[in-house]
This record gives sequence, C-alpha cells and structure tokens, in this order.
Amino acid sequence: MTPTTHRWNTYEILWFLFFTALAITLCILWKNSLFDFSVFLSGVFCVLLAAKGNVWTYSFGMYNSLAYAYLAYHNQLYGEVYLNLFFFVPTNILGYLLWKPKLDGAYVQMRALAMKWILLTLLICLLSIVGMGYALALNSNQNTPYIDATTNVLSIVATILMMYRYREQWLLYVLLNVFTVLMWSIRTANGSAEGPLMIVMWSAYLINAGYGYWNWSRGLKLV
Repeated sequence: MTPTTHRWNTYEILWFLFFTALAITLCILWKNSLFDFSVFLSGVFCVLLAAKGNVWTYSFGMYNSLAYAYLAYHNQLYGEVYLNLFFFVPTNILGYLLWKPKLDGAYVQMRALAMKWILLTLLICLLSIVGMGYALALNSNQNTPYIDATTNVLSIVATILMMYRYREQWLLYVLLNVFTVLMWSIRTANGSAEGPLMIVMWSAYLINAGYGYWNWSRGLKLV
C-alpha cells in the first residue's frame, strides 16, 4: 500500500462525521447514556481503521469488545457476550501481535484467499451456525438463537481472516452486519432502549464493510 492510501480521504471523513453526528442526535432524542455513545464511537473508529488496514483498530476494538459485551448482557444476547469477552478480547491482542511484523508504519500488508479456501470457509461457517444455534436454543432466556449464532460464527471467522490479513474478511462482515441489524431490530421491537442506536452503529459497519473490501482489493495491487 502506498503512502497516499494511508491518508484520510474525503469519503472516510464524511462517513465518520455523518454517523457520529447522527449518533449524537439520536442519543439526545432517545436519551441514551454517554456509555452507549462510547460504544458507538469506539466501534466506528475500530471498523474504519480496519478498513484502512491501520493497526490502531485493535486499540479501539479492545474497549468496544468489553463495552458491547455489557450491552449485550443486558439484552439477553448471551452469544454476543461470550463472543466479545472470550474471543474478541484475546484476539485484539493476538491480532496486534500478528500484524506487527507486517506493518508499513501503522498500516498492514494485505493478501487474498484462494478459491478452495473460500469454499472451505463457507462450509465451516454453515456447519458452525447450525451447531451453535442449537446449543444457544437450549437456554430458555436466549433471544433469537440462530441469528445470534450466525453473528457469532461470522464474527469469529471474519476476525481470524482479519488477523491473517485476508481481504475476504469483508465479505463475511457484510453478511454479519446484515444479520446483526436484524437481531437488534428484533430487540428494538421488544423494547430494548439501546436497540435503535445499535441499529445505526451496525448499519454504519455494513457500509464500511463494503468500503473495506474495495480498499483492501486496491491495497492488494499496491503491496
């Protein structure tokens, strides 16, 4: 990746300012807490830095993982709680360590998966979603077990691809964000106070995932 791609472009600045301003407005209108807003802000910083291939994504990701787990717990989304505490917290550390030897300044070198590995990844995701969904459904307090399982599995696999610098992480993030918006929409319909802000946050992630795939595809040509 060349130094010019390290700079913040107009799209990135406008994307960040728009969703931050929207979050501030909604927090005021819906009387969300500063903590809710901090989850949103750390999340948008984390995913935008990831789309740029910037190693600082892991710093913002660490706070977001802990804070989002707290919100998920209060919305009885236990799969999200386990995912953030027992997977994202340690992988934020591991991801940084794996990226560190491959950095150009603060930016990582990018690569792509071969087709056979893409197909194997999809198969693993499908089987894991079915198994985890069944396990979560055994908890009578669990909300939307199979949607929760889908978001968990896609998060895990996408994060592994991210740690090893594979562009295809972003295709999984697109699917993940669609299902997570659906999950929080259901929680909002059931009275979740944090739900609307989480819908906005994950919608921002969805747009960013498309941008991330484009930016990493461009980065492959420049490495």
